[in-house]
Amino acid sequence: MQNFKSELISKVPQVTLLFWITKIFATTFGETAGDAVSMSMNLGYLVSTFIFAFIFITFVFFQIRSNIYRPYLYWFTIIASTTVGTTLADFVDRSLGIGYLGGSALLLSLVLISLYSWYKVEGTISPHAIDHPRKELFYWLTITFSQTLGTALGDWSSDSAGLGYTGGVFLYVGLLVVIVALYFGTKVSRTVLFWAGFILTRPLGAVVGDFLDKPIDHGGLDLSRFAASTVLLVAILVCIYLSKKIS
Repeated sequence: MQNFKSELISKVPQVTLLFWITKIFATTFGETAGDAVSMSMNLGYLVSTFIFAFIFITFVFFQIRSNIYRPYLYWFTIIASTTVGTTLADFVDRSLGIGYLGGSALLLSLVLISLYSWYKVEGTISPHAIDHPRKELFYWLTITFSQTLGTALGDWSSDSAGLGYTGGVFLYVGLLVVIVALYFGTKVSRTVLFWAGFILTRPLGAVVGDFLDKPIDHGGLDLSRFAASTVLLVAILVCIYLSKKIS
């Protein structure tokens, strides 16, 4: 049983600087790829959400079945979660008419409920203590809610709050710097800081993604969503390769 658990624990990557760089690339890719399917391909938010949800559930299924950490499988599951998070947040905020602030509040509640339920059932919400399929389900559920929340927060800060894309980048980079300072300068729970950082990297990626592909008259660079997604995917693959070489 001990050997089985140790193999399962190794299914998640070490949280290093390269982990966070890969995560930011993945969340930015989620924004551009999600918009490419829902907007550029004119499939709409709901249909796109069903497509990405199916892909995500498939990756989660194979992720849970695996008994070792497989870098490409793990990160493509992250990518799938961030793309479905993009289209789902847009559907909640725009199609349902809840608005960015209302959608952010709803999704934050879901993240907190997921973490609370996880803690009540397992006694921990550590992202490193993934030693049972049930914990993995909580892990990926929390990640999906956080990715969706991040999209809504990114849209809220750049649009409703009037910060624009540049202002949004400075806001979330500043908040991440605060988390780094708390990590190195205080004894605040590393688990709490991890989830705070995990959530905040998503709106950063959302704002950067929007900056890349939105029209110039809306403050963006008007780059092709497909081209931007391709470049970001290559960057993710390079990061995964480097992480394998380092480990």
